[in-house]
Amino acid sequence: MTPDAFAGLVLDADSAVAWRERLRADGRRVVSTNGVFDLLHAGHVAYLAWARAQGDALIVLVNEDDSVRLLGKGPGRPLVPFADRARVVAALRSVDAVAGFAQRTPETLLDRIRPDVHVKSDQYRVEELPERFVVERHGGSIVLAPHQPGRSTTDLVAAIRAR
Repeated sequence: MTPDAFAGLVLDADSAVAWRERLRADGRRVVSTNGVFDLLHAGHVAYLAWARAQGDALIVLVNEDDSVRLLGKGPGRPLVPFADRARVVAALRSVDAVAGFAQRTPETLLDRIRPDVHVKSDQYRVEELPERFVVERHGGSIVLAPHQPGRSTTDLVAAIRAR
């Protein structure tokens, strides 16, 4: 068996939609979440495991490099190129698939994938999430995951730069 056989799927948008449709045909509940995942850390691992527990399969929508710059994450971000970030996230046991998106927020891809549940950190309010309208329009729901204070890539990058 090759090392890649142990990694999850990294899909383009069309393949992600086809993946979702196969799961839907099997009656499985699909969960999505999104983020940059620039430097994977324990907070990410816990968050993604929590998200996966909300359904039968988890697809993680990862900001592509230009998308990260649109978010204004700071100079030099992303630190890790999209292809590498996607592959690392896909290698986690809790993650079934990864797909990238080029926009600032993932509504366009969510509109195509139509997850049953979309997970965000509870540091957000459901009413403030732009993706809420797309997910709910397709009958899905937004669920807020517990946030782990002090466990963010921004905090980690700041600590590294301070040292």
